[in-house]
Amino acid sequence: MLALAGVVSLAVALLYRPDALERIATLAKFKGGDAVLSAGGAALPITALPENAAVDDATPAPGIVAPSRGTPSREITGSGYVVAPDIATVFSKYEGRIVAIEVEAGDPVVAGQVLVRLDDAGARFALRGAYIAGRAAELALEAGNITLVQARSSLDRAERLAGRDAMSAEALEAARTAFDTAGNAAAQARQDLEKAKLDIDRAREQMEALAVRAPISGTVTRLDAHVGDTVLSRADSVRENESLLAITDIASLVIDADVAEANMALLRPGLKGEAVLDGFPDKPFAVEVAKIAPVVSKEKGTVTLRLSPSSPPPGMRPAMAARIRLVVGEEAHQPASSFEAPGAGLRISG
Repeated sequence: MLALAGVVSLAVALLYRPDALERIATLAKFKGGDAVLSAGGAALPITALPENAAVDDATPAPGIVAPSRGTPSREITGSGYVVAPDIATVFSKYEGRIVAIEVEAGDPVVAGQVLVRLDDAGARFALRGAYIAGRAAELALEAGNITLVQARSSLDRAERLAGRDAMSAEALEAARTAFDTAGNAAAQARQDLEKAKLDIDRAREQMEALAVRAPISGTVTRLDAHVGDTVLSRADSVRENESLLAITDIASLVIDADVAEANMALLRPGLKGEAVLDGFPDKPFAVEVAKIAPVVSKEKGTVTLRLSPSSPPPGMRPAMAARIRLVVGEEAHQPASSFEAPGAGLRISG
């Protein structure tokens, strides 16, 4: 009995080591019958193995249920291209002749930076004419105000004389009419001055627009401007090849990839996976589904996904070919060594 107790203690100590199942089976053989593994008061029978039975660590011992595995994972693969959602095609707002180009293709730029400088004699003359008209309007308003003051003074004098019966009613009415006329003239002069100021602002804006500035921050990816060229205004330039240049926000690159329509039920925003660029086949990086196209291509039987990359290769550029792999229902289970038996203690009884 003492020998049996020692063997039982050894079996309990080694129960959760990698060779635990083999030792339990050996213990069962030692007793020549069935043993019982008890955990926290719950008895679990262990059937004795035959004398010549081989113990396989990968196969659970009879009477012990192995932990169930998670749901098998499923992969969704597809291909697509790197896309720049933010691209600005830059046109000239007004007609002019290119006198300077401040950037080159590939240069980084910030919003508001001068890209191309134009010259237009008509715009310069318009601005000078607006300033002259504005000054004339100021003088006209000053004259109108003087006339209004005089008319006001004449009317006051006429009203005093009329109060002493020293002026006829006709003369008083004429003074009132002169005052009203002077007031209307002064008001018109003020309106003319406001219009002149507006013309000045418009002419100044046209002159300032001859310095074409970057609408967004990014990288110059196309440059079609040449010094000496005469460009049309934006209203007359409707085709892209009539633009000056293009700016791409490289920092916001995404991947648009097509996957089979049969995977539609598994797709959802937030699904994670990885992508690899044909230009960098040994540098995979993580991606996440940001958007799913609202329509399916009936010609190809695919749906387009927009994926946000995480830590892509520094050399990633728009229009690069990409291959993606998404994992749906990836299994995740604890290692066997992390499982703990229920209850505070273990005992083996025959």
